[in-house]
Amino acid sequence: MAHEEDDGPTEGGVTRRRPLREWHVEETVEAAVPVRTAYNQWTQFKTFPRFSAVVHDVEQVRPTVTAWTIGYGPLRHRFCVEIVEQDPDAYLAWRGLEQNPTHEGEVEFRPTGSGGTAITVRMLLRPHGAAQVLARSPAVTGLAARLVRAELVHFQHFIEGLGQEGGAWRGTIRNGRVQHDTPEPPRSRVAQWPVG
Repeated sequence: MAHEEDDGPTEGGVTRRRPLREWHVEETVEAAVPVRTAYNQWTQFKTFPRFSAVVHDVEQVRPTVTAWTIGYGPLRHRFCVEIVEQDPDAYLAWRGLEQNPTHEGEVEFRPTGSGGTAITVRMLLRPHGAAQVLARSPAVTGLAARLVRAELVHFQHFIEGLGQEGGAWRGTIRNGRVQHDTPEPPRSRVAQWPVG
């Protein structure tokens, strides 16, 4: 399944990514919490092991890169993911940094008429070699969809049980870079000599 790498519209000279137009998995759940609460909790990646059946550890490597350890039983797999786009209360997109296989995905947060949040996850699997044939298999995509659905339901129950987020990261990311609300002050080119 080919995925086009078209860039989205520009905003202030920064190219915005378009949502995935092709995917292997798309699942949605409705959580009975406001969008801000669902989004804020989702950005607390280190809490994923508290509700997930497959995520064992998440480590922040850089502001936009996290290392995930997933698996069942004694089987473990560690990989890094880069957040490439992030709009508070609306959208988060990522890409796996592995060479073989890799994936990309996105999660959207939309308000529902009842005051809750519709959370939609889409993923595109990008295997290489013989695994490309498997990725097109209805059995494999069905398994991936069931896994994503189960994890979304676990998140839904977790955030509804909490009733409020346990933290938040409200930054905006464009093209894999954190966007600052106010520009950083210019740095002096004069050496900083110790005083005293």
